[in-house]
Amino acid sequence: MTASPEQRILLIICGGIAAYKTLELIRRLRERGFFVRAVMTEAAQQFLTKLSVESLTESRVFDDLFALTEDSSMGHIELSRDADLLVVVPATADILAKMAHGLAGDLASTLLLATDKKILVAPAMNLRMWLHPAIQRNAAILQKDGVVFVGPEEGDMACGEYGPGRMSEPLAILAAIEQVLASGTRIPLPAHLSHKQEEAGVLAGRRVLVTSGPTQEAIDPVRYIANRSSGKQGHAIAAAAAAVGADVVLVSGPVALADPLGGRTIHVKTAREMLRQVEAALPVDIFIGVAAVADWRAAETAPEKIKKDPKQPLCLTLVENPDILAAMGRRSKDRPALVVGFAAESEQLIENAQAKLMVKNCDMIVANDVSRASGILGGENNKVLILTKKGKESWPWMTKQEVARRLVARLGTMLAETGR
Repeated sequence: MTASPEQRILLIICGGIAAYKTLELIRRLRERGFFVRAVMTEAAQQFLTKLSVESLTESRVFDDLFALTEDSSMGHIELSRDADLLVVVPATADILAKMAHGLAGDLASTLLLATDKKILVAPAMNLRMWLHPAIQRNAAILQKDGVVFVGPEEGDMACGEYGPGRMSEPLAILAAIEQVLASGTRIPLPAHLSHKQEEAGVLAGRRVLVTSGPTQEAIDPVRYIANRSSGKQGHAIAAAAAAVGADVVLVSGPVALADPLGGRTIHVKTAREMLRQVEAALPVDIFIGVAAVADWRAAETAPEKIKKDPKQPLCLTLVENPDILAAMGRRSKDRPALVVGFAAESEQLIENAQAKLMVKNCDMIVANDVSRASGILGGENNKVLILTKKGKESWPWMTKQEVARRLVARLGTMLAETGR
């Protein structure tokens, strides 16, 4: 993703050993075309110099609440509202407490109160601090207020311990920033202040279950059968559904993507694991089967790596994997109001998609041409054909994020029409 010129990040850097990672984050943001301004707390300057941050942002670093009065064109209100997104990294226990309880004793905390834009935080602290009930209460308050969290992750700490509290890596934070900006940047109004139903989101209060990515079916400890799926479309759909208020569960096969924001992600490897997690997540209002589930698996998995033998060619006995989409479409109990499948076809796109719609008892099939010439597999764009029992509609080329937003809006309308 390349940022448009108007996408502006206000980076609030707090004090913590993980502060050094912000230099890499700034570099990555600048590569993507973002304009970055930075605010540094007094504690942050014990770990980083203003000069290093200014050199990478190519912009003045702010650190003094009262010094802003020297420049009437950039007071703290304007500084916070000039940004499209505020990013707090590393988000220490101190700054989370100030945000949760509305304290504004320095420039950083004042800016976080004086904005109507979305806020993303990347927590970093000792594992015992992160797990402390006070920190967990503060995190719950902030999440309820609409603050987006990325991490913390489990890992080795500077203090020598291992566990949750390690700050997410810059690329994961970058992916989260791009997801937030793709879904809108203003803090949603609390429900009791919203006068329009659509402000709460077209899927507010609805449960959405999405599968994404490939599955991997082991042949031996080092080899497996899989499909060529990046997971980009499925993850984008999960993020888009969460952005319009849905309670989202994403069941994902192995992918090289950050978990989408705003929902819960369950990681699996095999088709049978995916089916178990899908069934455990029921009941839901909408099921969207985007995952490229391997159709077959080895009847037996070798306990050790299979060695090549030129005198005896390897023969694998394959058995069919469960058909997750058909299992959802044909359920007599707890069937979602809408069951949506994806049809990745290399030939006879319409015919094969229509057959899938009927045979698997789906309410919608999203079909696309995955022949080598299309460039869809693993790419950033998609061109889909929407089939329902009422007809079909061809959508133009667009980004996978735009396909996701448009699909989620369509499903919101369809769900309302079911009366459920």
